[in-house]
Amino acid sequence: MNTLKNYFPILDWAKSYNKLTLTNDLIAAVIVTIMLIPQSLAYALLAGLPPEVGLYASILPLIAYAIFGTSRTLAVGPVAVVSLMTATALGSLGLANTTDYIAAAGALALISGTLLILMGFFKLGAMANLLSHPVISGFITASGLIIAASQLKHILGINASGHNLYDILSSIIIHLEDTNIPTLIIGVSATAFLFWTRKSLKPLLLKTGMNSKLADVIAKAGPVLAVAATAFATYYYRLELEGVKVVGIVPTGLPEFALPHFDAELWQQLFISAMLISIVGFVESVSVAQTLAAKRRQRIDPSQELIGLGASNVGSAVSGGFPVTGGFSRSVVNFDAGAETPAAGAFTAVGIAVATLFLTPLLFFLPKATLAATIIVAVLSLVDLGALKRTWSYSKPDFMAMLATILLTLLVGVEAGIIAGVTLSIALFLQRTSKPHDAIVGRIPGTEHFRNVDRFEVEYDEKIITLRIDMSLYFVNARYLEDRVYDLIAQQKGVQHFVLMCPAVNLIDASALESLEAINQRLKDFGVCFHLSEVKGPVMDQLKKSHFLNELTGQVFLSQYQAWCTLHNESDTRMSKCAKAALSD
Repeated sequence: MNTLKNYFPILDWAKSYNKLTLTNDLIAAVIVTIMLIPQSLAYALLAGLPPEVGLYASILPLIAYAIFGTSRTLAVGPVAVVSLMTATALGSLGLANTTDYIAAAGALALISGTLLILMGFFKLGAMANLLSHPVISGFITASGLIIAASQLKHILGINASGHNLYDILSSIIIHLEDTNIPTLIIGVSATAFLFWTRKSLKPLLLKTGMNSKLADVIAKAGPVLAVAATAFATYYYRLELEGVKVVGIVPTGLPEFALPHFDAELWQQLFISAMLISIVGFVESVSVAQTLAAKRRQRIDPSQELIGLGASNVGSAVSGGFPVTGGFSRSVVNFDAGAETPAAGAFTAVGIAVATLFLTPLLFFLPKATLAATIIVAVLSLVDLGALKRTWSYSKPDFMAMLATILLTLLVGVEAGIIAGVTLSIALFLQRTSKPHDAIVGRIPGTEHFRNVDRFEVEYDEKIITLRIDMSLYFVNARYLEDRVYDLIAQQKGVQHFVLMCPAVNLIDASALESLEAINQRLKDFGVCFHLSEVKGPVMDQLKKSHFLNELTGQVFLSQYQAWCTLHNESDTRMSKCAKAALSD
């Protein structure tokens, strides 16, 4: 039964479901549904798809996540960054018609979902660590700027294209003289109104004495109000005849459920893009889920999250949608609205389904400029250029990685940016671990504590060198350790004992073991005994499987204090056995 609960978290939270939980989930679902309807339409257009596809991608995925997801408040659906990546992936295929484009979007979602599920079964939740926080922050900031810029064409009512900031702005400038004034008025007004509702409407309503929860619902309904007002204005004044581009006919009814047609060549072309979308979507989703879970002292299982998001994407593919993931803004709204279980997402799916069945005829006169305004307001909240300054102050290497990710994303494109981000994150990790922090330590007088000789006043024995290594030892830093030890021995004549202090060493791989064996032999030739101290149990278990401990010229001490007491007394009374052996040789 526990195994089933691991793969079907719904079995865990459903058993304690009650009327109060139901009420809270329903209220949250209403608020998120109001927010999701215009976002779904907008993000479908951002992905280059018909608006109804955004609604389709907001039904089955939410139900699938409710069954398989572990976060109680994560809101799954179309999001800005993944929609942009979808547009980039599909735009490079040169597809002839909308039907093929929709089919390719479904295939992209299915491949992404399959990859996520496979990674979940193999417990690869730790892959979220492939992207450092500065890199993912830089990528999201740059993507937000590209997305906002890409929507300016709808605000201006002109034709423009491009997959990076330079191309988009260049295209907009070229076509700027074609700006449609009624469209510009609608777009600017909607954008200003949405910014106002986001920041000022709720405080204003609270000042009138309105209940906080009701004020929050009304404030979150800002996009719906903008949609209704601009659609009515377009209909009443017949603005579509003035060149205002509208959504047009949106099919009524639920989508047909079927797996995308298998096309080996197409799927091969989409594979890399699907993999990148999977990584970015998972990192964004799990970051939000962990943050919100921590606020309620809950926990999520990253590997099961892979399965939950994978199932959501498969659900999107089956229902004619495109890749989805957990969204930051919607999840925060879901959390603040009081959602207690993933059932809130399932109720949201019902709300979207109802809208798809009965409300789509009302969207005919909805200006695309209004949807563009919705996207711009949503994504600009993700832009954090101040992070550059904060990162520069704290870590110059992280700043360089962040800046490189931003520039590559802006100037080349989102796929280049995310590949650079992953590469830079791994490169930073390797660079930092290739030269781990270490310190020569001595005893703080009158205690059993040993600290860095450069930071503290310590007792120090000239015949004993103790090097504390502050990282696990593996192939990247194994040679560094060898060189460091040999330099120390060369610098300090008369050394009889060398102690490698290992309180932070959680792993010694095969390459590092060979280095330890080489150090042991070289020190033996120098007449210096090689000792270890404070070796952790799992590391000792691994060392016992080798011949290293049998060949070790010194001892393995439980604590550094024990090593000090033993070796300090020995160095005071007699020559070490290693020095005698070296002389006899």
